[in-house]
Amino acid sequence: MAVNNFIHEDFLLQTPFASRLYHDYAKDLPIIDYHNHLSPEKIAEDFQFDNISQVWLNGDHYKWRAMRTLGIEEKYITGNATDQEKFVKWGETVPYTVRNPLYHWTHLELKRYFNIDVLLDQNNAQNIYNTCTEQLQLPTYSTLGLLEQMNVEVVCTTDDPLDTLEYHKKARQNKGLRLLPAFRPDKAYAVENTTAFLKYLGQLEEVANASIHSYTDLLSALESRINYFHENGCRLADHGLDYLPFFKNETFDSSKIFKKLKNGESLNPHEVAYFKSEVLKFLAKCYHKNGWVQQFHLGALRNNNQRMLQRLGPDTGFDSIGDFSQAVSLSNFLDTLDSTNQLAKTIIYNLNPADNEVIAAMVGNFNDGSVKGKIQFGSAWWFLDQKDGMEKQLNSLSNISLLSCFIGMLTDSRSFLSFPRHEYFRRVLCNLIGKDVANGELPEDEKWLGQIVSDICYHNAKAYFPF
Repeated sequence: MAVNNFIHEDFLLQTPFASRLYHDYAKDLPIIDYHNHLSPEKIAEDFQFDNISQVWLNGDHYKWRAMRTLGIEEKYITGNATDQEKFVKWGETVPYTVRNPLYHWTHLELKRYFNIDVLLDQNNAQNIYNTCTEQLQLPTYSTLGLLEQMNVEVVCTTDDPLDTLEYHKKARQNKGLRLLPAFRPDKAYAVENTTAFLKYLGQLEEVANASIHSYTDLLSALESRINYFHENGCRLADHGLDYLPFFKNETFDSSKIFKKLKNGESLNPHEVAYFKSEVLKFLAKCYHKNGWVQQFHLGALRNNNQRMLQRLGPDTGFDSIGDFSQAVSLSNFLDTLDSTNQLAKTIIYNLNPADNEVIAAMVGNFNDGSVKGKIQFGSAWWFLDQKDGMEKQLNSLSNISLLSCFIGMLTDSRSFLSFPRHEYFRRVLCNLIGKDVANGELPEDEKWLGQIVSDICYHNAKAYFPF
């Protein structure tokens, strides 16, 4: 069966007005991908992949989870099977992903990048592997070529404070695409594991060229890395957290907690949370001082399967949605910063759909009229970055805040073939508005609604981020 039978020009667009919004106002806009996990090295070196599995299957825990669910042996997922064998097993899996977003994404990506117009299955997987792999040898299919195909204007990677940013520096030579770092200091306050934290502390001392004997030394080292990142184009920070911890000042003593860590002692859960809270508040004030945007990804319950964690390590497909309480601590954290006028532009990403309204309502408490959409309810991510999750996030945002101020989609991906997710989002957005027009809930004013769509898909982000 041909892909064109369902991924046609009006895919996901259920009304003529939705179609006009997408094709005339959204489709051809550039992409600002302000959060992803792409390799800066591969971009700077304009890397050429050997085959489709390397660029499409490696590191993609969405696909890995689906294959495991179908009963595919780990050998063909993260094991020692050949790239060709792994792709054939993925082809075997795809027909069974029906109604999972992978079914849409798979065929959208094959069509957009490789002009593959048949549905992938076990029988044609070998031929499609060969066709895609052959195209990947062309100059237009290098990493920069793939990004250019999707009209990507800005890529913001996710980078540890230890990073030298050498590849970001090198990429400045590239014409067109802007590759920028984003500061991700999660390991700098990951004090649940004293041994791992002390190891990281030693690495931070080396890269910051400073001894870290005290809590104050730690903060100084982190600020020096923020300054280094800023000098190299960074204007965003990002944090992955269960929830934003908050304690009143001096509930504990950060200096004493740090001393316990240096002595190799373990902390109790309250000390861990307090330490995180204090470091995060310090970092947030640094971001404000530098005019950065801070991002908080909340709600993931990570590394659920300890057996597979020991075997494969983290980020291999064993994380899920958590049910953490968010509202009170998030409110207190943001309010503490706002009370001294040190609250930077902030994006809150929510992983639990049960909390959509909580987050949509919370961001409105700290919009102060100084900046359009200063505090953002970030786009649906991870388990929610599919049609249903996007619609729920967009509806919650529309009902409680202002959709027109939203800064739109991102890939949050490790794959260079993920950028059709922006197209997917744009189609979902245009369809929602188009249905409202068809239902008589919005006027059929194409110029006005077209401007709102183009703002959400590109112009709001262009104005929001200080790069």
